[in-house]
Amino acid sequence: MRRFLSLAIVGLLTAGAAAPAYAQSTDSYDIMRPEPWVAPKYQSPRGTREGVVIPRSQPVPQPRAQVPPPIVVPQTGVALPNFPTVSPSGPGGRETYQDRAVRCAHQAGAYGAAAGDRNAYIGTCINQ
Repeated sequence: MRRFLSLAIVGLLTAGAAAPAYAQSTDSYDIMRPEPWVAPKYQSPRGTREGVVIPRSQPVPQPRAQVPPPIVVPQTGVALPNFPTVSPSGPGGRETYQDRAVRCAHQAGAYGAAAGDRNAYIGTCINQ
């Protein structure tokens, strides 16, 4: 009997927990209520009424793309043309060592098998 009573209580509690729960609904509550105030209209600190004049932009001069002389592949003796220098970031607009290394590695990948040994090609290109 005691077991039956405890099972009945557990059953009722389980059924009550499985029932859907509904939130309170009040029509006056809204989480996205508008602000009670309006922002003031902008006033110039000096009292001027003229608008802002934006100056016209000037065209930026494009950097000159210099093309270094062709590179002779050490294994085959074939002369492969260099790509132009695009981003000289050194003093006076010169190509830095890092710029040259990136350009040479890119060229070695672009020429593929025509460049021969990739490491020898990059070394020759950087040290030219």
